[in-house]
Amino acid sequence: MENMTKRRFLKSLFAGGIGLLSCSGMPGCTPKRQSVKRPNILFAISDDQSWTFTGVNGCAIVNTPAFDRIAREGVNFTRAFCAAPQCSPCRAAILTGRNIWQLEEAGTHASNFPKKFTVFTDLLEESGYRLGYTGKPWGPGNWEISGRERNPVGPAYNELKMEAPEGISNIDYAANFELFLSQRKKDEAFFFWYGCQEPHRVYNKRAGLRAGKDPGQVNVPPFLPDVPEIRSDLLDYAFEIDWFDAHLTKMMNALETARELDNTIIVVTSDNGMPFPRAKANLYDHGTRMPLAVRWPGKIKPGRVVDDFVSFVDFAPTFLQAAGLVPPEEMTGKSFLDVLLSEESGVVDPERDKVFTGRERHTHARPDNLGYPSRAVRTNDYLYILNLKPDRWPAGDPDGSGDPEGYHDIDDSPTKTFMIENQDQYANLFLLAYGKRPGEELYDIKNDPYCMNNLAGQAGFERIKNELRTMLEKTLTGQKDPRMLGNGDIFESYPRYSRMRKFKGFKKQGEYNPQYQ
Repeated sequence: MENMTKRRFLKSLFAGGIGLLSCSGMPGCTPKRQSVKRPNILFAISDDQSWTFTGVNGCAIVNTPAFDRIAREGVNFTRAFCAAPQCSPCRAAILTGRNIWQLEEAGTHASNFPKKFTVFTDLLEESGYRLGYTGKPWGPGNWEISGRERNPVGPAYNELKMEAPEGISNIDYAANFELFLSQRKKDEAFFFWYGCQEPHRVYNKRAGLRAGKDPGQVNVPPFLPDVPEIRSDLLDYAFEIDWFDAHLTKMMNALETARELDNTIIVVTSDNGMPFPRAKANLYDHGTRMPLAVRWPGKIKPGRVVDDFVSFVDFAPTFLQAAGLVPPEEMTGKSFLDVLLSEESGVVDPERDKVFTGRERHTHARPDNLGYPSRAVRTNDYLYILNLKPDRWPAGDPDGSGDPEGYHDIDDSPTKTFMIENQDQYANLFLLAYGKRPGEELYDIKNDPYCMNNLAGQAGFERIKNELRTMLEKTLTGQKDPRMLGNGDIFESYPRYSRMRKFKGFKKQGEYNPQYQ
């Protein structure tokens, strides 16, 4: 099977007219030959958008013509998963092609990004690509402390501003991209990261209703109460997704004006799931399953829908190979360029039948700045989650922070407040989102896509649970996950550079916790 996959990849690669360039040592790659003009890459990543919230994927409350066009003129992936359901760890995994348990401090939220980890953006730049980003790059966190001279994504283009609705960034993403295009040399290949800060909270309350969105069209996930307050909150969420997509439309128009649209690979996705209870910062599908569409005219057959599993650690090697470079061996991810260049739909590569995800600390949500470490494997039929510290509150401690609500691993929102204030009326849903969880969880994805019925302790599922746990632990051990090797508490030592709360124990911002070093 391995040889067949390799032959299929090489056939597709050279049929697409791409010449591989050889690496000449680390950390960079030096091109030795190039058969054709190398493609530009526009990587558009929203902030907190679950996979169902696009028009082409059936959502009635969003307006996403750019995403829908890219899916229609390229390929729409139905099983793309982020490496972690949190901003900075996910973005570090994208940049390095490595899972969060391989990234030390960068595997936690709002820590630092060790300079020793090679990022694909640097490799592209060393081979002649021009880099730039607008909006949110890697972050939140402190990249300077590790000795990096700039954000790992590249140089910033954030100076151009615009009037924006309350709760939305005033960065004119599209205008900054146009500025970037105007400054590049003729025929200079580029990689540009469009990091929209939307639909991250906070939202302008009732913005969706004021924009004419219909609460009757909201599909409330069954893990949330179906009430007017939450329907309105979801409309506000959709309003900000529209903002992301509108700027992407303008960027595509700018590429067309510059006559670069057809030589640009456009990848559009998000970093983690929706900022609602039991979604973001959780390993269920609404926390980790992402929208993903890719357009590359003349190389990608349009109108394809692909069901192969794609992990975000696969982006880095894919971008490097598309640019004609050989991905470094240290990257855990595997290029899916062969899948892009195939003409098949459905399952293209049968070996892409699973992904692995994980999380460590999210916010300062517990005494001593402790996290909630979990690992998961997702297959076509099942999701298995291993909660390594089930004695802790997965959403954060309910009190002790000095703030009124607690549960700080859930973003503050009208939905969060409603569920806390009405927890007796919606006791089952409240327990699912806010309560403690067992050490193992198992979900039948086909029959329970919202991951609400844990089968791990039920008769008849012991064999599949044990098989998935063995597979997960073997993979994690092979990738030297400290949680598998007996030194997992090192994750608790890593500093947090964002806000610290008034919990008991260690709470020194930007410092290592000596108790766990």
